[in-house]
Amino acid sequence: MTADCIRELARECGFELAGVAAAEPAADRTRYHDWVAAGQAGEMRYLTDRRAAVRDDPRNLLAAAKSVICVGKLYHTPWPLTTQWNDEECGWISRYAWGSDYHQLVKSGLERLDARLRELAGAGLESRICVDTAPILERSYARLAGLGWIGKNTCLINQQRGSWFFLGELLVSLEIAPDAPPPDRCGTCTRCIDACPTAAIAPGGRLDAARCISYFTIELRGEIPREHRMGMGAHIFGCDICQDVCPWNRRAPITAEDAFGPRHFAPRLEEMAALGEPEFRAMFRGTPVTRARYSGFLRNVAVAMGNTESERFREPLEKLAASEDSLVSAHAQWALARLRPSLT
Repeated sequence: MTADCIRELARECGFELAGVAAAEPAADRTRYHDWVAAGQAGEMRYLTDRRAAVRDDPRNLLAAAKSVICVGKLYHTPWPLTTQWNDEECGWISRYAWGSDYHQLVKSGLERLDARLRELAGAGLESRICVDTAPILERSYARLAGLGWIGKNTCLINQQRGSWFFLGELLVSLEIAPDAPPPDRCGTCTRCIDACPTAAIAPGGRLDAARCISYFTIELRGEIPREHRMGMGAHIFGCDICQDVCPWNRRAPITAEDAFGPRHFAPRLEEMAALGEPEFRAMFRGTPVTRARYSGFLRNVAVAMGNTESERFREPLEKLAASEDSLVSAHAQWALARLRPSLT
């Protein structure tokens, strides 16, 4: 079994990128622990609790693991970038969440790959599928498997295909000669650092999640720090800015996966503010957007409306300010204070 054979099988299972890394501790694992120790994981305790140590070695997930098969599934779509889009009446949802939730799609592809390997290697093969939520340093092993380098924006970047990829791993008991990591090709470019509205990316290329728009709009359950609300602009779920400005994404190919096409590309803020919880769940069922939860989503919508400073949003914001949910109410009141009375 060779890495080239793995790449061919992975392609047949729907993955545009694939490679192999050895199932041993990644040399750059200290970077992760330094990041956690610096408090830059914010309130994402699943990254800092007992599972942090588990991430050091894939064999903590599968004792018999000898190789980590890393795959990448493209989700780029032929729709505007944040740098090309400006509509005060609408909110921005991160590209990865426009369509169906990627977890099951990537998992299904890895299940097919696992089945193909079993046909070739026999029933004695031991394996484990990992998609996002498993405690493994995904980008570190994807780099070691040759899929790309870790850019200054902390995304994995492939020289030919850019960074619009979902990652997944298949831990196997097969000993496969590993691939080699590619060189870092970010060079002196600092476009992602310069473009971040909340200065979440340090000059050295380390992300402070506690300043990141994606963290505020998806992972944070409480109040968004006042000093960062204006920097959020129209973002109501996630942020794509650091990928949108990356030169390596200029020629990024378009996904052939229909499931990643936009259901709700840039929804109207006033309509989002009027959603009841059942309507919110129905509208975004099967997409990543539900991770923000209803309360968090309305919080985000309120901030986005406030950032327009437009009087047109006074009525929906007044309704949100009267909400029994204190989180929603507080952010709506902040937004109301930012509105400028109409001159007409």
